[in-house]
Amino acid sequence: LKEFLKHFPKNLEDSKDSMNWNTVHEKKITATPLQIKFDDKIYFFFNLLNSYYFLNFLQQITDIKEKLIPDPYFWGGGLCSVKRGGYLKIHADFNIHPKMKLNRRINVLIYLNKDWKEKYGGHLEFWNREMSECQKKISPNFNTVVIFNTNDFSYHGHPTPLLCPEGVTRNSIALYYYTNGRPVSEININNYEHSTQWQNRKNLKEVDTVKVEYKKVFGKFYVKKKFKS
Repeated sequence: LKEFLKHFPKNLEDSKDSMNWNTVHEKKITATPLQIKFDDKIYFFFNLLNSYYFLNFLQQITDIKEKLIPDPYFWGGGLCSVKRGGYLKIHADFNIHPKMKLNRRINVLIYLNKDWKEKYGGHLEFWNREMSECQKKISPNFNTVVIFNTNDFSYHGHPTPLLCPEGVTRNSIALYYYTNGRPVSEININNYEHSTQWQNRKNLKEVDTVKVEYKKVFGKFYVKKKFKS
């Protein structure tokens, strides 16, 4: 990872192909290995994380019965950089890959922040299903790897704006892994295929939790429906 860090772009937002997210839900800069020309060592590392050897490792430690499948498109994943004031509000991830139509099952997050101080914030938070309490916080320190199951109720994020100095960024790598099908217990039957599901922390009104769903009736006709999560 030290070698990888040497080649992590100093200013990811300077690339015309990076994505600059600035909404009530998230404030961050992202890029995938398919969008920007990186050093070969970065490509090598991503290929390793999508290899049979790493998939086999994930299969063993997660005990998922269905065979894990990597994402060659890096949809929603890749490199992420968050500056002072940035955040990612609590959410459950999109659950179906838009191209491969597979079920998203595992998130792998790797943090690249040397000398990260506790006062900077940016802790990854895991909240319970009722959104009544944070059950776990993880500091984004260098060489910290977080592997967790993602489903319709795995609420997580780093919701408090960063307090790091100007010029310091919270850098990470994200990769996601999929299966063809998943246990029924992990599915919200009222919202089978959905995008990111944003949540408010207890006693806070941080995001709009009204969702818009388009239900296909026949042919090219859809019914638009709004609902609260």
